[in-house]
Amino acid sequence: MKLLLAEDERSLSKALTVILEKNNYLVDAVYDGAEASEYLRTDRYDGVILDIMMPKADGITVLKTLRARGDRTPVLLLTAKAEVDDKVLGLDSGANDYLTKPFATKELLARIRAMTRAPAVQTASELTFGNITLNCATFLLSSPYGNFRLTGKEFQMMELMLRDPQQLISTERFYERIWGYDNDAELSVVWVYISYLRKKLTALQANVQIKATRNAGYILEEKK
Repeated sequence: MKLLLAEDERSLSKALTVILEKNNYLVDAVYDGAEASEYLRTDRYDGVILDIMMPKADGITVLKTLRARGDRTPVLLLTAKAEVDDKVLGLDSGANDYLTKPFATKELLARIRAMTRAPAVQTASELTFGNITLNCATFLLSSPYGNFRLTGKEFQMMELMLRDPQQLISTERFYERIWGYDNDAELSVVWVYISYLRKKLTALQANVQIKATRNAGYILEEKK
């Protein structure tokens, strides 16, 4: 299950990311409202954890924008504010739940489980391009010739390419979206995971390939 975490306090964001990943969630972490809106516009999530007080755009604005375009992805608001009016504003703007800082980890996880069980989640469960299919619930990459269960980061890379096939994706974008610039990994880790995915595509006899464009990035295209 994939979550977007929008929290501008970086130490808290890092701590929450560790907790969520240990509980088998995939997490994209962003640090301001503008970045949160961009991620929500270009990607799909099973749930969003959204801080209200953020730079560039506050959480309520991000939430209203999301709902205005008909996106019903569940949203849990985080805030240091405890006033009733703030809670009412958040819920009236389309939030599924509201949690006031500081909070207990167990309560956060319980609220995430509750909101992501809601029938409002409307995301594509499978992505297909050429003769390959990626199941977003099971992380299974398959073709008529077999299947592989991808690791978390392999899944995120393949999903990013399959969401917009034939769109060039830079190494820096892969790194930022999947590892994050606060990570200690080298940029070359992107190439390593591209290599893993290429080997799996070859084993599956896929009629699509990951093509590298020098100094530009990678693109998923059908073989000619």
